[in-house]
Amino acid sequence: MQCRSSGSSASREARRESRVSEGILGHGHVLDSVRTFRIMDDDGSKSLNFQEFDKGLENYGVSVGRDRAQRIFAMMDKDGSGTINFDEFLENLRPPMSSARKQTIDQAFQKFDKTGDGVVTIEDLQGVYNGKHHPKYKSGEWTEEQVFRSFLENFDSPYDKDGKVTLEEFVNYYSGVSASVDSDEYFITMMKNAWKL
Repeated sequence: MQCRSSGSSASREARRESRVSEGILGHGHVLDSVRTFRIMDDDGSKSLNFQEFDKGLENYGVSVGRDRAQRIFAMMDKDGSGTINFDEFLENLRPPMSSARKQTIDQAFQKFDKTGDGVVTIEDLQGVYNGKHHPKYKSGEWTEEQVFRSFLENFDSPYDKDGKVTLEEFVNYYSGVSASVDSDEYFITMMKNAWKL
């Protein structure tokens, strides 16, 4: 009996800490997360140490106490590096998606990733996305490659603009979109229409 009670208590505490981490932003858009992360990242290292995280919680009015803040920090630091990078931060702030939404996002990525190597590049876009209709291409401001790069930047991690989009970055982008869509049916229809699935 005692083991069950202890496990149940630990589970309740983990859920509470998860809600606190979500409470930093509520269920805002990815851009809100970027802004919050940059504000909290005092030293500009593109990662948060515990001091920056603790100060950020305080600045955002999330009062949890130092011990609990350390537990939340440890929960968010998935790789155990002692810092929270942007992807770890975002992963902990976005609301969970249903498996149906995740599956649809995976299908869209597979279609996007023409070469099947798990990374979307300009080569994947060629022949799939026609950049010649973009206004900046038509005006002569941009080349077709610049149009492709601009398109990829929508999905690329804000702290790792490498011109390549991984499944994780694609999911991060669409989790922000997902947070603003209540119905699974509507989200899935939107994705199927956008990606012609």
